[in-house]
Amino acid sequence: MTENISSIFHFAIIVILIEVRIQLSDGSEFFVNRSKTGLFHFPKDLSLKTTVLDISQNSLSELQTSNVLPLTKLRILIISHNRIQYLDFSVFKYNQELEHLDMSHNELRKISCHPIVNFQYLDLSFNPFDALPICKEFGNMSQLKFLGLSATRLQKSSVQPIAHLNISKVLLVLEDQYMEEEPEVLRDVHTESLHIIFPPRMEFCFALDVSVNMAVSLELSNINCGPDDNGYSNFSNVLSKLHKNPRLSNFTLNNIEMTWTSFIRILQLVWPSNIQYFSISNVKLWSQPSCEEFNYSNTSIKTLSIHQLVSYVFSLRQDCIYKILSNMNIQHLSVSGTHMIHMLCPLQISPFLHLDFSNNLLTDKVFEDCGNLTELKTFNLQKNQLKDFASLIHMTKKMKSLQQLDASQNLLRNNEHEGDCSWTESLLTLNLSSNALTDSVFRCLPLKVKVLDLHNNRLTTIPKDITHLESLQELNVAFNSLVDLPGCGTFSSLSVLIIEHNSVSHPSAQFFQSCQQITSIKAGSNPFLCTCELRDFIKSLGQLSSEVVEGWPDSYKCAYPEGYKGILLRDFHLSELSCSPALLMATIGATLLLVVASVTFFCIRLDVPWYLRMVCQWTQARYRARHFPLEELQRALEFHAFISYSGHDSAWVKNELVPNLEKAGLRLCLHERNFVPGKSIVENIVNCIEKSYKSIFVLSPHFVQSEWCHYELYFAHHNLFHDGTSNLILILLEPIPQYSIPNSYHKLKSLMARRTYLEWPKEKTKHVFFWANLRAVINVKLTEQTKETDQ
Repeated sequence: MTENISSIFHFAIIVILIEVRIQLSDGSEFFVNRSKTGLFHFPKDLSLKTTVLDISQNSLSELQTSNVLPLTKLRILIISHNRIQYLDFSVFKYNQELEHLDMSHNELRKISCHPIVNFQYLDLSFNPFDALPICKEFGNMSQLKFLGLSATRLQKSSVQPIAHLNISKVLLVLEDQYMEEEPEVLRDVHTESLHIIFPPRMEFCFALDVSVNMAVSLELSNINCGPDDNGYSNFSNVLSKLHKNPRLSNFTLNNIEMTWTSFIRILQLVWPSNIQYFSISNVKLWSQPSCEEFNYSNTSIKTLSIHQLVSYVFSLRQDCIYKILSNMNIQHLSVSGTHMIHMLCPLQISPFLHLDFSNNLLTDKVFEDCGNLTELKTFNLQKNQLKDFASLIHMTKKMKSLQQLDASQNLLRNNEHEGDCSWTESLLTLNLSSNALTDSVFRCLPLKVKVLDLHNNRLTTIPKDITHLESLQELNVAFNSLVDLPGCGTFSSLSVLIIEHNSVSHPSAQFFQSCQQITSIKAGSNPFLCTCELRDFIKSLGQLSSEVVEGWPDSYKCAYPEGYKGILLRDFHLSELSCSPALLMATIGATLLLVVASVTFFCIRLDVPWYLRMVCQWTQARYRARHFPLEELQRALEFHAFISYSGHDSAWVKNELVPNLEKAGLRLCLHERNFVPGKSIVENIVNCIEKSYKSIFVLSPHFVQSEWCHYELYFAHHNLFHDGTSNLILILLEPIPQYSIPNSYHKLKSLMARRTYLEWPKEKTKHVFFWANLRAVINVKLTEQTKETDQ
């Protein structure tokens, strides 16, 4: 039991510590936590910036000046749960900023004092001091807000040094060997809150006067009257003095052990006092209660809380207890963790505004047909044994003022064909979470409900034919099996939706169009199917702020397909093209159309039809040549050169080119004298080019205007790639402007750009060099067989 008190008390210490730390959070706080690290000595590797140091729950046995001397900025020091036996406050003389010192749960028996004025929190409780560890120097701690003390004996003179201080809270722990000497020792203590922990294993035999004049709150722990109530008279005497303090409004009893009769008598004893808030927790009761009449008059109590009550009676007569509790004339009643199985309806109109019967064993019979709870506003039935949903609805029917109902963590089941859905019209907040309710529950809900919690049930979908809940503002359906987000057609005022941990895989973006009043949505931890259909939903989420979309983006991840598993929805991207078949077909069609148009354009631009026609004719000519008689297949070169020229340039060819080459013994092929009658022009061109060592092209503006010259150039160039020899000779008779060359002569442009051509010089003195160069290029000895064939 001492451990329980210790735990509760240290939770309070943590709260106070958090408050202090919040006050110190100015950016300079430096927190070091070395608790539970097995320390035997004070750590030496601490930063000089340390402001908060926790070395609790270790094995330190001493504290020296050298330990804390360097820590000049230290404000909070926690050394509880160690083995320190002696404390000299002078070790802190250089720690002028130290405000909080926790030395509780050590082995302190003696302290030496030193003037310290900055302490706001000093805890020396749960130490085996003989007398109260209060020095005269404590009187200078004008800022002290919390003081924890321990002692085995109390003397009034011990508290005199702090009698003038106004301390917010005083904790007094009486050790096991406590021997009371002066009952009025606490009279001179000025505090707003006093907590006294009596020895846990001693039967209550104390006469201590706890009516501290200034106290607003009083807490007494470890009240052991025994199964025979031997200590009850002493405890009742202590309680009888509470009226001496008219300021006392909060009274708490922890860890009580007595009989049921004594427990009820304590309630009766406190009832007519000035106390407004009465709390009792961790109660062990013996024997059967006596059914005595309870006097409810002259009370100031507003709230009675009874938590964790255990009865050691095998067969307990509970009618008396239910009757006393149900007819209390107070506003707030809390009875939780007591294994209570029933509660009677008040005999008359009850002033109850708030009832908390959580964590009991109440059944569907609780307040059945009860019409005297018309003032009740809040009712907590969490963690009971409620099973029938219809009974719960019927229970509220006569509670005309009920606004909040919590029936979570029960065993509630609803009937798909629920008949009576007559909830009280006043109900605004309904918690039905952690039950076994199914989809049809949406057809039987309070019409004016604003906050609805249905998380952790058996919901798979929200039916469309449900009651319109036009006032519903908050809906929690987390931890169910819903596959989609609900629309707001029936929830026109919905602003908060919690639907995390469901089976929502491909939510529709239409939700945000339907629910335009949404201010908060929590839809993470669902198995999202990351496909094209999810893109609009992701886009809609991304446009909302993180305050609206809770958990975004970390809780929103792809679950399927496998390749995207674990990827944040924020990082999931698919192109518009891959997600739109119509757009994909249009893109493919447009691409094909563009390709066709491009090919057509380039065919026309590059005169491809003409080239195709020429290739066809050239191929036909070569085919015929291969089928000539054998003697023609065995022919060799017959001419040194084939000459291609425009008719407009024939005078220069006949008067200059032919004479100058033939007089050098060169044999030339000219179309007007060497083309074979009866053959096509193309065949004659191909034959002449193939029988000639070189092909000479006389270039001029007239040449590029001749289609036959174009043919001859094309075939000669084609023969270059076919035979693998360089057989072209270009003679530029007259300059050819680039703009005058037709687009179909792109090969001529390419040849003139890549190949060297001979330019006919205008000066006669250069003619000799021109003819010499030309003859050198085409001078080759023809075979004798060729000459004989020619003859």
